[in-house]
Amino acid sequence: MSVSKKAAGKDVRIVILQRGWVMVGHYSRKGTQCYLDHASVIRRWGTTAGLGELAAEGPKSNTVLDPCRGQVECHELTVIATLKCRRESWPALR
Repeated sequence: MSVSKKAAGKDVRIVILQRGWVMVGHYSRKGTQCYLDHASVIRRWGTTAGLGELAAEGPKSNTVLDPCRGQVECHELTVIATLKCRRESWPALR
């Protein structure tokens, strides 16, 4: 997957949203809107130590990501938490 220069400068973050949605992508905000470029839903974490393990080490062999095929937009009030990821650990998002 090629990543645009614009997206490459953004933080890679795991974003926990209301209603159980957990996503990963290039995170940015403008006003009250949050954006995830090159986003995927994390359907199965595949970890033994939770989301922090995914943020630090990237996807595991049992991790299941469902690509969103574009930009995801949400209101800031739907975001419960974000975890900054090590960019090197997410090669598909570099």
